[in-house]
Amino acid sequence: MDQLRFACALVGERARYVRIQTERIGPYAASLTLESPTAEPEVAGSCEQLAAFWLTLDAINFGSGWFPTLRKRPGRSGYFTIAAGVREHGPWSASELQALTAAEIAAALGEDPDHELMSLFAASLNDLGEHVAEDAGGRFEAVVDSAGDSAIALVEHLATWDCFRDTSSYDELELPFLKRAQIAASDLAEADVLHASDVDRLTMFADNLVPHVLRLDGILSFDDGLVERIERGELIEHGSIEEVEIRACAVHAVELIAAARPGTRAAGIDKLLWNRGQSERYKSQPRHRSRCTAY
Repeated sequence: MDQLRFACALVGERARYVRIQTERIGPYAASLTLESPTAEPEVAGSCEQLAAFWLTLDAINFGSGWFPTLRKRPGRSGYFTIAAGVREHGPWSASELQALTAAEIAAALGEDPDHELMSLFAASLNDLGEHVAEDAGGRFEAVVDSAGDSAIALVEHLATWDCFRDTSSYDELELPFLKRAQIAASDLAEADVLHASDVDRLTMFADNLVPHVLRLDGILSFDDGLVERIERGELIEHGSIEEVEIRACAVHAVELIAAARPGTRAAGIDKLLWNRGQSERYKSQPRHRSRCTAY
């Protein structure tokens, strides 16, 4: 994660389409109410069941670029629609995941089996099942246990699997955002399945909502042309200069916010801002959309 922090700081210095309003970081950090309401799916069970649920959900914790086209549950976002389906119909065993089809995951989520996202979900879950079966004897908890007490070790392990891969480039820089691998480590730590002593080393989980919140809150500013493209619903290509700058500058901004507010950590700031983004003020305005498996 240190490599990611360093690279994001450099992108922040070089960025052409996104700027961090550093003079606003201190007041903004001081204004944040650290106690934010939780918006996590409610799930209970044994450590094995919890490990299976969170690894399964986070393996398909992507697709925000398609969310406007999903059959969302009443009052539910795309993420919570998917989480509800996994909670109600899963988690599946490793062998079941290996054989899961797009039609089956669509049925569990209440979606159109021909939707492009369903085949991407199935491929990710097939890969997850294969790794859990072959690397961990079919036990999801064994995947977590293999990391010992380290969230970073778990992220690095998951990063070698296709279902959690997420690295972008910018000039000569490589940025291992690893949004879903990092959020899996965080989710498992909050579920008390992963007993990690280094959760504070996780970065922000680079997606398209927290950058949106930071833009509307005046911490990030986007090039006027980029704002116009976002507002008219144009997809921003994953891996493009603009998209990488959005993610990287958000990561660095959250690092600066955490540094300006002693006792906080990037993952906690991320959760607070992500929850803030569920309110109408943020949902009523378009955010950037990229169709990818990263977020």
